[in-house]
Amino acid sequence: MTSETRRKIQLVLAVVIAAAALRAGYVVYERRASTAKETRQQAPPLNPDYYVVPKKLYPYDLKSAKQLTQQPVWVREGYRFTYYPYNRTRHRTDFAHEAGLLLPIQKLEIKDVVTDTAPHSAHLHQVMAVFELDGKSYAVPIGSQTGDNYQIYSDEMFFIQDPHELYKHWPADVWASIEQHQIKPGMNEFQAYFAIGMGVPERSSDPAVKTVHYPNGGKPVTITFRDGKAAEITGG
Repeated sequence: MTSETRRKIQLVLAVVIAAAALRAGYVVYERRASTAKETRQQAPPLNPDYYVVPKKLYPYDLKSAKQLTQQPVWVREGYRFTYYPYNRTRHRTDFAHEAGLLLPIQKLEIKDVVTDTAPHSAHLHQVMAVFELDGKSYAVPIGSQTGDNYQIYSDEMFFIQDPHELYKHWPADVWASIEQHQIKPGMNEFQAYFAIGMGVPERSSDPAVKTVHYPNGGKPVTITFRDGKAAEITGG
């Protein structure tokens, strides 16, 4: 075989290899583009609730906790926090008599934040948020004090922004149900606890199914959520 023939054969082989490489690259590109398109089509829309970041006060002592008096607050989880009668003249909380439980999304005007001796303890003090209902004074514990150390959890108890504005992307009919403390199919778990307060979930081996029991102020409700939406509602 002459050198000229060898060069021609090598040239043809080079062209064939290059064409095969281009073909393989095109096939890989097409497959990736198809997979990406299917992923985009299958991916559920992002939940706008995840982008809501409520403001917090981060109180660390009595003085910083008094920031609660500077704006209205709304209860985060109803039927969870007990409040008591409060004597503003004596500055004493009547821990012996429970006055009730704060309601879901109840709006409060905090008048003062004080400390009071905790029941059955001379060393532990309760940090109390004082408010009024129907012309009477009440107080709800928002933390504790031992010596110079404070543990204040008001950021976990209250919104300091109107939840209607924070979650204004929720449909009007959902907000109407929340205001009436009612649950309807299709509501998500967050909307449910806005409507009927705290819930206790059952253990589940299926991440797509979740059953939650709500005390609901003495009118128990059980909701089964499927893929994050209320599917079965019993009681109430």
